[in-house]
Amino acid sequence: MKEEKIKELIAQMTLEEKASLCSGGDFWHTKGIERLGIAPSMVSDGPHGLRKQDQEADHLGVNESIKAVCFPAGCATAASFNRELLEEMGEILGNECQAEGVSVILGPAVNIKRSPLCGRNFEYYSEDPLLATEMAGALIKGVQSKNVGTSIKHFLANNQETRRMSSSSNIDERTLREIYLAAFEGAVCKQKPWTVMCSYNKINGVYAAENKTYLTDVLRKEWGFDGYVVSDWGAVNSRVEDLAAGLDLEMPSSNGENDQLIVTAVKEGRLSEEILDQAVARILNIVFRFAENRDKTAVFDRDADHEAARKIAEETIVLLKNDGVLPLDESEKIAFIGKYAKKPRYQGGGSSHINSHKVTSVMDAAAANPNIIFAQGFDDEKDEINETLVKEAVEAAREAKAAVIFAGLPDAFESEGFDRTHMRIPDCQNALIDEILKVQENVIVVLHNGSPVEMPWADKVKGIVEAYLSGQAVGAAEYDILFGRVNPSAKLPETFPVKLEDNPSYLFFPGEGNSVDYREGIFVGYRYYDKKKMEVLFPFGHGLSYTEFTYSNLQADRQRLKDTDTLTVSVDITNTGKCPGKEIVQLYVRDKESSVLRPEKELRDFAKIALLPGETKTVSFTLGKRAFAYYNTEIHDWYVESGEFDILIGKSSRDIVLCQTVMVESTTQIKRTYDGDSIYEDIYKDPAARAVVERFRKKQSTQMENQEKKEPEKSSAAKEAITEEMELAMMKYMPLRGMLSFDKGSHKELEAILKELNSL
Repeated sequence: MKEEKIKELIAQMTLEEKASLCSGGDFWHTKGIERLGIAPSMVSDGPHGLRKQDQEADHLGVNESIKAVCFPAGCATAASFNRELLEEMGEILGNECQAEGVSVILGPAVNIKRSPLCGRNFEYYSEDPLLATEMAGALIKGVQSKNVGTSIKHFLANNQETRRMSSSSNIDERTLREIYLAAFEGAVCKQKPWTVMCSYNKINGVYAAENKTYLTDVLRKEWGFDGYVVSDWGAVNSRVEDLAAGLDLEMPSSNGENDQLIVTAVKEGRLSEEILDQAVARILNIVFRFAENRDKTAVFDRDADHEAARKIAEETIVLLKNDGVLPLDESEKIAFIGKYAKKPRYQGGGSSHINSHKVTSVMDAAAANPNIIFAQGFDDEKDEINETLVKEAVEAAREAKAAVIFAGLPDAFESEGFDRTHMRIPDCQNALIDEILKVQENVIVVLHNGSPVEMPWADKVKGIVEAYLSGQAVGAAEYDILFGRVNPSAKLPETFPVKLEDNPSYLFFPGEGNSVDYREGIFVGYRYYDKKKMEVLFPFGHGLSYTEFTYSNLQADRQRLKDTDTLTVSVDITNTGKCPGKEIVQLYVRDKESSVLRPEKELRDFAKIALLPGETKTVSFTLGKRAFAYYNTEIHDWYVESGEFDILIGKSSRDIVLCQTVMVESTTQIKRTYDGDSIYEDIYKDPAARAVVERFRKKQSTQMENQEKKEPEKSSAAKEAITEEMELAMMKYMPLRGMLSFDKGSHKELEAILKELNSL
């Protein structure tokens, strides 16, 4: 509906009607105004599937929703590094929404994986903001191509479940910009989601729902967001203040309580009616956008979408380790061991839990193979060793050519609503793996989990497959990969540390009381591990294939550029193996020398390509200013320091195969203010400032030389005590006021120098 028409509708509303539109009509619908032809509009959970609830409503996945299709969760789809795949998945979800009359699907969830313990990590994409925002943007593009809205969430800095409705995420400005805001920024600016969902928590002491800095100043004024902001369910804490800050729609219904607060505030002059009108306009714009583009011919073909879910899952499963044991031979006797071989854990718990219309386990997929034998091995209801199940599993493994153990985290270990307390899989599963290893040398472990786990047996087994939570068709995808029908092509979107204590947030997660200090700053995930040169179990970006890829001919279209220029980089990739495969090419940038603390390298782009045996393709990347910049808190903007930068091409963050250095020149001049505490090293970075100080020092040096001629013995003793190197080292960190003591200057001279420096 055109803006003018919406304004006409609002002009016909009473104050009470306007206020009523700013909260839900029930748990899943916006309110309507029948006399004005405004119908209620339905929203629904579902970042990786449609969780439409018809009757009893809830936001934690307790009550049943309609039968739908569960696609791989965010933890898995991010491992695909495939934008096109996510866009296709979004198109399918958008079509399902059209068929079911859902105007907005609540997702994607892009919160950074700060700690492996966050109970909702299975929904989130990555520890890296670029990967997170690119995957989210692709899904948004796909969904909204079907004239269905998305609600990117949870804005902002919602990285744990512990005290999520009351805690304050305390984060410095640079870290917010480079890590936590960046996960949203690209998707919001490029793909324009119809809505943004604000989070429960506070950011630096101010609730997200009433944080004008982020809801209005950053989201709307800076990034150009033009949809409506909706609260997470129950996140409203102070309705009038929230509305003024930029929170348009409260969900779910407050039964009119908060509507009346808005009415009273407008009548008393505490809230401008213009702000209320603006919120109503934003909401109606989205309501009518869906209603006027409703596709009533859309069909929710669950079986067809199940097959699509299988295809997507095939690109989300990561081959972590392969000591020549995979792929398996279908003619050999293979033991499938573990409860998850028959009843896979394929999705997380909570608001994204899908009521799947069917589930394909790996045993279902293996039904036509007479050489597969099964043993349950463990029960995940209780973390207890069942001697009978273990004995049966050991016998099955002993008889087989190889044993595949389907292990991972049970539902009780990770879900929305609570965080994990450790990084281990159940002890009974670890014990089972140890027992199988005693009788079978060819052991492969397939993991079903939404977040990294410790693997005490990693050096003993011959194969490790990370299946993540890959949706209701996961078993078919697993079977195809295990037996080589599909070549694995996924890579880790997060680092797997050796142990929990290695994680940079370990000492500060989940905080003390309602205060959560992000003291690790920008050093999240691989940014920390790589800077520390710390051993990890599996690095960010790691993933194996059944074929081999070689990289060559790295080219940059220029060796010197200004930060306002773009740099085009190309590299050739060749499949040197014997089977078709897909490779994920990762481009990182390293600032070779910086005046501020920066990561060893940062992911700046990636691409996924398919190659036949012997085939070569050229991959090109275009880098702009942000690829080289850090967020400068002096100027509150992105800033590139002049200097050399390495363009790194890698198979993972730890497997860099090609490097080329370019020189980037900054076009931003930062006006520096000097005072008596400014140290010589910082002053000397500016040639003009250095010249001012050196002129004074030269004058003082001449005076001191004249004094030395009068007292040569004292001068000689002093020179023996302090070498030239020592003098330079000491002066490097000396504040300018030190000239009073060491250069025999005066207060008058110091003031004159500062005046000249600050006039440059």
